[in-house]
Amino acid sequence: MKIEFRKVPLQESSFDLKLDSVNFLGTFSKISSKLVKIDGKIDGILEVDCCKCGKTLDIKLTEVVKLHLSDGIYQDESEDDEIVIEIDDHIIDFDDILKSEIESIKSEYYVCDECKLKNDSIELEY
Repeated sequence: MKIEFRKVPLQESSFDLKLDSVNFLGTFSKISSKLVKIDGKIDGILEVDCCKCGKTLDIKLTEVVKLHLSDGIYQDESEDDEIVIEIDDHIIDFDDILKSEIESIKSEYYVCDECKLKNDSIELEY
């Protein structure tokens, strides 16, 4: 789903996306002329790799996503802990946001049940 930055409404609008077995749903709204807020949730089942043996395992996702999107370079002096994504082409692409969040989750370290039981400190090369 794509929407032009200037067409984002001031009142909250809902979205619902699905990529494989992962759902991304929530609301978005404009909070200033250059800033959009997204409040959402990512849930479903995601395949990840064990960092020790390389085996594929499924994890259950229940991630809360709170983002701000900036139309161009974000400049703010406040020290907020909010995640701000800068949009260069004035188009908000929710599919790309979901893919980016999934890749971020996949980049974490996961250990399968077998490797947890082995309790080896040596990693296998695969």
